[in-house]
Amino acid sequence: MAAHRCNIVVLAFVLCGLTYVFVTADIQDTNNVKDDESGAVDSAPKTNIGASLQSTKTEDQTQATEEERQWEATKAETNPADAPSDNKADHVHDTIQNPDSTPTPPAKDQTQEAAEEERQWEATEVKEADHVPVTMQTPDVPPPTPAKDQFQEELVIRPLHSGDIYASFQFRTLWDTDFLRGSKVSHYRLFPKSLGQVISKFSVRELHISFTQGYWRTMQWGQPFLPSPPGAELWVWFQDTVTDVDGAWKELTNVLSGIFCASLNFIDSTNTVQPSASFKPLGLGNVTDQRFLRYAVLPREIVCTENLTPWKKLLPCGSKAGLAVLMKSEKLFHSSFHSQALHFRPVCQDWKCKSTVWELRQTLNVVFDLHTSGQGKREWSLFKMFSRTLTEACPLASSSKVYVDVTDNPQGELFELSPTTPLLSQAVVLGDRRTYSVYDLTNQATFGQTRSLNMLLRWRAAESGDMLRPLLHGERYVAGYGLQTGEIHTLMYNNHPYRAFPVLLLETVPWYLRLYIHTLTVTSKGRDNKPSYIHYQPSKDRLRPHLLEMLVQMPPNSVTEVTVQFERALLKWTEYTPDPNHGFYVGSSVISALVPSVVAMDTNSTRECPLFSSFFPCKEESSYFMRVYTEPLLVNLPTPDFSMPYNVICLTCTVVAVGYGSLYNLLTRNFQVEEPSPGLAKRLANIIRRLRGVPLL
Repeated sequence: MAAHRCNIVVLAFVLCGLTYVFVTADIQDTNNVKDDESGAVDSAPKTNIGASLQSTKTEDQTQATEEERQWEATKAETNPADAPSDNKADHVHDTIQNPDSTPTPPAKDQTQEAAEEERQWEATEVKEADHVPVTMQTPDVPPPTPAKDQFQEELVIRPLHSGDIYASFQFRTLWDTDFLRGSKVSHYRLFPKSLGQVISKFSVRELHISFTQGYWRTMQWGQPFLPSPPGAELWVWFQDTVTDVDGAWKELTNVLSGIFCASLNFIDSTNTVQPSASFKPLGLGNVTDQRFLRYAVLPREIVCTENLTPWKKLLPCGSKAGLAVLMKSEKLFHSSFHSQALHFRPVCQDWKCKSTVWELRQTLNVVFDLHTSGQGKREWSLFKMFSRTLTEACPLASSSKVYVDVTDNPQGELFELSPTTPLLSQAVVLGDRRTYSVYDLTNQATFGQTRSLNMLLRWRAAESGDMLRPLLHGERYVAGYGLQTGEIHTLMYNNHPYRAFPVLLLETVPWYLRLYIHTLTVTSKGRDNKPSYIHYQPSKDRLRPHLLEMLVQMPPNSVTEVTVQFERALLKWTEYTPDPNHGFYVGSSVISALVPSVVAMDTNSTRECPLFSSFFPCKEESSYFMRVYTEPLLVNLPTPDFSMPYNVICLTCTVVAVGYGSLYNLLTRNFQVEEPSPGLAKRLANIIRRLRGVPLL
């Protein structure tokens, strides 16, 4: 037992000795590293006890400096010959000695020493805060740059000449990352992670998707800020590193269908085209290789709350703060027009365009008809339109503003806007110079004492004047009779009084409408208008649709009509929709053009301006890009009588039940002769005979 205790004691002493050796070696290594960094003579270890002791250290240094000054002053008074000289090299600190050299080195000034110790102290604190060993520090590595993601939100409200109200939400998120070089993005600050992972996986360069309910009435409402066709539209530019574009397109549509709760999974080769001239990239890097472009549209897609909810979740603040609190589904879908879109593209980070960032722009456009909604009076407010008011901006937004178009109300003779704001902004929008009243939500003074912003507009005049006709407008319809042949008419209007400009027309027709391309005619003002460019891709049954692109020069103040005949195909009975008699939808035509600006139409020569600026009719706003969508078509196809199978089944069952049943009974039934039953008198007589024991009759 005693021997066992002795062994334990010896083992304990050995462990203590090893611990002492390791701790001593660690302390010596630390002291050597710190001495090498500071270059000081003192070899005593400097222990960083944290930022909490920094103030105490500063006070001790100040006190030591004050005592040194008092001591030198006393020496100067007692012995002037021994007064300290002005040369800093003459001052010697007796407390600092160098054991390796006999003469003592010159001491530093107290201020320099304190500054050097402070720098060493801060360097030690930074190293310990970063949890990086001193031996691993690399002086050439720059510090990490802060995140450059930005988020902006805007709401533009424009009173329309028809009495309706047009509200357009704009949400912009800038994503500063580089996932094109194969680097994996693992941190998402403001950009939605669900969308970022999809874009990174499928190597998407540009993504444009929209969901629209209703049709934009251009002749009554003017031009929208961002046009979109009825239904669902999707067009994507892939990176040039994608080898299987069709496979990536198919997978991408299925993933987006799950994100937005839409029927995008019905997009396949039968409704996907590859335009050759339309839908150029809207961001940086104007790629001309159309192999990486895919375009599809679902004109029958119905937009509902299930599509709006995931769209709002992509915002940094969701629908909890900022302008998104106004997006109440009950009010948004009780409108004449509703469109929500998402656009992803690369843009310049600054005006020099030295670096590229990724822009995600979410837009929501809605038109409220206050007359049909039961409001009665021609006035509107935020609470009447959205049933909510604004109380704060999104905390993550660098800019949050509300714009109200007051261009037609320069002196306040048409309507009165309250609360008033001194901020005004002018901008050239869609070729027209507009004036807006600006409400900055980041300024707390905008909300006033009630901490709420509810803009109210009261009309003073019954009519707001005539609206300027849009310079470019398009229509489309189907002509013909019967269910065998037909004709598609596309009308393009150029309302400019003296300028002709070219337009690019894109027609996408399903395969079951077999076009006769030799019947294609283009007329303007009763004359043939030969297109300068035509690209036609014929369809293949059940594989791909028709694609027709043409570049047409439109004369001023004219209507250009494009007609083509087609033949209806007979589908298989499994290819018809559940309601075949409703008809089949054909996507909208797309008209793209550089339209002359309304600002450039000013021909007033009496206005005072420099002569050198008025000779050539060329201005900065001379033209702008516009994309116009026509109405979708509803075409009837030869439809079989799907009630015939029901009638045949009923008739067949009746014949089988009556005819075959009777014949079967005749063949299988046994017939027996049955005597007629006796009369009542005979039955009574037999009863009496049975009682008397007499034989029956």
